[in-house]
Amino acid sequence: MARITLEHKRTWFVRLSEWGSRRKFGKVLDPGQAAMHNRRVLVSMMLMEGSATRWNKLDPTLKALAVMVSSAQIGCTWCMDFGYWEFHHQGVDPKKLRDVPGWRDSDAYTDLERAVMEYTEAMTATPPQVTDEQVERLRHDLTDEQLVELTAWVSLENYRSRTNAALGLTSQGFKELCELRPA
Repeated sequence: MARITLEHKRTWFVRLSEWGSRRKFGKVLDPGQAAMHNRRVLVSMMLMEGSATRWNKLDPTLKALAVMVSSAQIGCTWCMDFGYWEFHHQGVDPKKLRDVPGWRDSDAYTDLERAVMEYTEAMTATPPQVTDEQVERLRHDLTDEQLVELTAWVSLENYRSRTNAALGLTSQGFKELCELRPA
């Protein structure tokens, strides 16, 4: 249950924001509803998310695994739910997405994917526990440009997941809609 209300006065800004969310995702996203309490925060979040969608040097599966592992480690059920829906529609293997919470015991992942997930866990720890060996392992398969993008995705997901978990936002049922195409 959300720790703050997700209801707002029906201003033009609220109606426009909700319309945009419904158009893109099929429903109004709870993180957006929460952020509407501070218009500058919402606009900054939207700009950041819009900019991040243009990051394209990292393989989509590696991006998905980094985002999902970070969400799982933080315990953000909203992010796990939405991430599954989002990455499922981007063509990422659903088994890889489903196995994220127990990735160490799954046979679904390549050595590189495991290295990405280990790095993500180390980066998400408080304080971060990234080692030189982890980075060196990634540099065998990733360019510096890809490594920086991977690191940025983990950082962005830490921001999202920690914000959503702190505000008490939970699953909105996106995973259940995975057989439908996104709007």
